[in-house]
Amino acid sequence: QVQLVESGGGLVQPGGSLRLSCAASGSILSISVMGWYRQAPGKQRELVATFTTGGNTNYAYSVKGRFTISRDNAKNTVHLQMNSLKPEDTAVYYCNAFISPYAYWGQGTQVTVSS
Repeated sequence: QVQLVESGGGLVQPGGSLRLSCAASGSILSISVMGWYRQAPGKQRELVATFTTGGNTNYAYSVKGRFTISRDNAKNTVHLQMNSLKPEDTAVYYCNAFISPYAYWGQGTQVTVSS
C-alpha cells in the first residue's frame, strides 16, 4: 500500500509557473515508477511525466521543454515544475505510483491557467 498526497495547485496566468509536490508514504521502497497524470473536463486522463527508480524520465510531447519532474528521495517526494503554462494545461493533476501490478493515485490537485 502506498499513500500519495499532492499539493501546489492553483490559479495562474498564462506564461506563469507552478510547482506541484507529491508526498509518498507506505511501501515506498517497492515503487518502480512515479509520475503525474492530468485530466481535463470531458477528456481522458493522460500522462504528463514519469520518473523511474533507475532515474529515467518520460514526458508528454505537449509539456516537453516546459515541465520538469524530479524526486527528493530523502523526503519521499516527487515534484513537477511547470513553466510557461498555457490555458490548455488546465486540468486536475494526479500523482501516481506503480508497484507491479498495482497503480496508486493521489486525490488530485486543480491547476487552472487563465487570465
